[in-house]
Amino acid sequence: MRSVELIHQRMLIVILVIVMVCLFVVSLFIGSNPLPVIQAARESLLDTPTVIGLIFGEIRLPRALIALFTGATLGLCGAAMQGLLRNPLASPGLIGSSSGAALGAVSMLYFGFGVVMPLAVPLGGVAGALLATFMVYLMAGREGGTLTLILAGVAINALALALISLLLNLAPSPYAVREIVLWMMGSIANHSMTDLWTLLPGVLLGWLMLFGTGRSLDALTLGAETASTMGISLSRLRWRIFLAVALSVGSAVAITGSIGFIGLVVPHLLRPLVGFQPSRLLLTSALGGASLLLAADISTRLFPAGTDIKVGVLTSLVGAPFFLYLIIKSRRYQL
Repeated sequence: MRSVELIHQRMLIVILVIVMVCLFVVSLFIGSNPLPVIQAARESLLDTPTVIGLIFGEIRLPRALIALFTGATLGLCGAAMQGLLRNPLASPGLIGSSSGAALGAVSMLYFGFGVVMPLAVPLGGVAGALLATFMVYLMAGREGGTLTLILAGVAINALALALISLLLNLAPSPYAVREIVLWMMGSIANHSMTDLWTLLPGVLLGWLMLFGTGRSLDALTLGAETASTMGISLSRLRWRIFLAVALSVGSAVAITGSIGFIGLVVPHLLRPLVGFQPSRLLLTSALGGASLLLAADISTRLFPAGTDIKVGVLTSLVGAPFFLYLIIKSRRYQL
């Protein structure tokens, strides 16, 4: 029976990898001005790239890679948070990492540091995510329960959003307001390879920390007391996941802006396919998150020319009804 489950798990991973690779390749060439596949790849390798080669290497390639790493991060962190809290409605933003990153990045934009130093916005985002997560951890306490943790996350999220609204209200010019609002909508477009290299260290470090938590999350499904008897330190596990989510989500959100619901939708859809086992859900959610964000980014390019739909807006339009469906479904089970 176990061997059959492993075969199904491997088949699922292979399918998700194939889907992700296909979407990645499509995202390199599709758009309002589709690129010739072979010509673009060949000309991007020349010592003096042509216009097509520059579009491929400087615009399409970093855009596709950032979508892949950001989507994978959101899916992976969503699976980890749902496993830690044993709640299928949990998401990476629940502990304040997303809103904290948004506040840090918006603060850099508001005070103009982003113009003076290009790395100011992403570094501000990472710092904001770490600070917000640390505050949630302090408010919840080392031995705080799930409900206390969720309430602390709600409080920090509300505070971060209130401070962002204050910065918007006090913005010195309408141009600053426009820049902040557009950033908060979430977008994969108009990023360079420099942005990718800025995103990668925190994202990869967070991944390494999360992929070692599978066994502990499996034990936690039996209950906190049972997990403790198996040698699992809940406070240490919580701190490790918090730090990993803050680093990886903060690094991603600081570059792309707020992109919601991927961390909620992807693990929920894939959970039945992995036998509701958290350790198996981590990798599959990372692959599924990358595929979903790549698909969403491709979809934004299919709108008529001149229509600039942000990918964060599109994911929210799809994710919000799905979230409402989950709430209604959970209420039916309670009744």
